[in-house]
Amino acid sequence: MALHNDLGKEGEDAAVDYLTQKGYEIRHRDWHSGHRDLDIVAQKDSTLVIVEVKTRRDDRFGQPEEAVDNRKIRNIVASADAYVRKFAIDLPVRFDLITVVGIQPPFRIEHIEDAFFPPVWN
Repeated sequence: MALHNDLGKEGEDAAVDYLTQKGYEIRHRDWHSGHRDLDIVAQKDSTLVIVEVKTRRDDRFGQPEEAVDNRKIRNIVASADAYVRKFAIDLPVRFDLITVVGIQPPFRIEHIEDAFFPPVWN
């Protein structure tokens, strides 16, 4: 596996640990719907939380959250819709972003709740 894939896996592991410590129940990791995926599907209280994780070695070339563009948001929302339908979930859905920066633990982690909202399609 390429080094950037290893770092991404470590970042996702750190995000799961972070969420677990904050009282989130992890429902799925790397859940796939066709070619799309959801990094982390969690639940906190009565809210389904879809978490996108962006891991970077450093922020020299920009902030990790800048990688979540409109196309990525549309893909995440479409995957979340497929997830909700597949598991017949009747809960409010929130979209969060966790950024993980560093080359090894301990990473710098930032959790952005309600990082984006589903776009309105006409």
